[in-house]
Amino acid sequence: RLIIRNGNNVEAPPVYDSYEVEYLPIEGLLSTGRHFFVELTTDSSGAAAGMALHYEAFEHGHCYEPFVKYGNFTASDSRYPVGTTVEFSCDPGYTLEQGSTIIECVDPGDPQWNETEPACRAVCSGELTDAAGVVLSPNWPEPYGKGQDCIWGLHVEEDKRVMLDVRVLRMGKGDVLTFYDGDDLTARILGQYTGTRGRFKLYASTADVTIQFQSDPGAGVFGYQQGFVIHFSGEAGAVPAAERAASPASRPAHAALPAEVPRNDTCPELPEIPNGWKTTSHPELVHGTVVTYHCYPGFELAGTDVLMCHWDLTWSGDLPACERVTSCRDPGDAEHGRRVVSSAKFPVGATVQYVCDKGYVLAGAALLSCHDRAAGGPKWSDRVPKCIPETYEPCHNPGAPANGAQSPERRLYPAGAALRFSCAAGHVLLGEGSLRCLPGHPSRWSGSPPICKAGEH
Repeated sequence: RLIIRNGNNVEAPPVYDSYEVEYLPIEGLLSTGRHFFVELTTDSSGAAAGMALHYEAFEHGHCYEPFVKYGNFTASDSRYPVGTTVEFSCDPGYTLEQGSTIIECVDPGDPQWNETEPACRAVCSGELTDAAGVVLSPNWPEPYGKGQDCIWGLHVEEDKRVMLDVRVLRMGKGDVLTFYDGDDLTARILGQYTGTRGRFKLYASTADVTIQFQSDPGAGVFGYQQGFVIHFSGEAGAVPAAERAASPASRPAHAALPAEVPRNDTCPELPEIPNGWKTTSHPELVHGTVVTYHCYPGFELAGTDVLMCHWDLTWSGDLPACERVTSCRDPGDAEHGRRVVSSAKFPVGATVQYVCDKGYVLAGAALLSCHDRAAGGPKWSDRVPKCIPETYEPCHNPGAPANGAQSPERRLYPAGAALRFSCAAGHVLLGEGSLRCLPGHPSRWSGSPPICKAGEH
């Protein structure tokens, strides 16, 4: 729970309470004095994304510095006195909402902006006619909502065609992103995707592309930076030769340009796979239906786990297979240590030995071995150990010389500590003026204490 109070103690009146309002106001919060009191209370339900607050102090007789998330602004005076005008703009892919593009600092008696700062948001749907630009999932990088149906139209110069650079694609398995090679939803499909994929590019055959995004109405809220980021531009020339020459069988799924075929109601039934099973998002295999394949314990999926029924009633990829797992997963490294492996692929019988860096000792098993199991896949014999800082026994006080003193004076000295000696007036120090506690088991002093000898008259 986050509470922000207009004052400097817990009794001050709240101006924001996350139990009452989920999000902070876009325009921010303004205190009436010199203080805000911020309370953050967490529970034990698990980790969360956290919070980040931007704050600033501003002079009397001036307006505060404006702020716009995912955007920028230009000001006629960087000190923001009365009369200053500020003009806002958004980063590529964002649209100005909820406010004016230009605001002015007014009222010499109580300087304030005549309007609240606008908000820059990634919106659902739009018509984009720039030569190049960005399309973002709704509310990016915050979670997009469920049950959304968004359509963007991209239109570049008539003598060019659209190139799409899909840089981020992380969606739920029930969400669908479709690219159409034309200016409406009746055009042929360039590609249709769900789930998560790496970066890829698509090339349209015309100067227009339509993008449709449909989020699952029944899915839960997705996390931060889950969605998509698409850069587009107009390119001259024909489809690259490598893409044009690729046969339907060899062409990557994301670059497939399906031929027009007579449509019935459903995609063909997909078979079960040995050592696995499938789940289907809809009882009838209509357009948009997603079939997900799973493997039994001891087997892993080779190929894509998700197949989708396209508009032309073909499936988005080939049938996967469940193959027996014959090796252990990479167990990982130990921080502040190194490892020695017997085989890079970790087959059954492979071993991994862990060794800690100097100053650290191993907590856990030093040697892990990959062994087979009657049920399920191979497994490591133990968890990855940890390298924790080595602790040493302290050195005991060696005693001060007669007619002398030591500094600092204590009963025990930690490993690495230094002990200095001095003599009383009229005495000369013979031996080392300082000793160091050398770490070990047990720890020991670097030498014997000196003596203080009376000086000759």
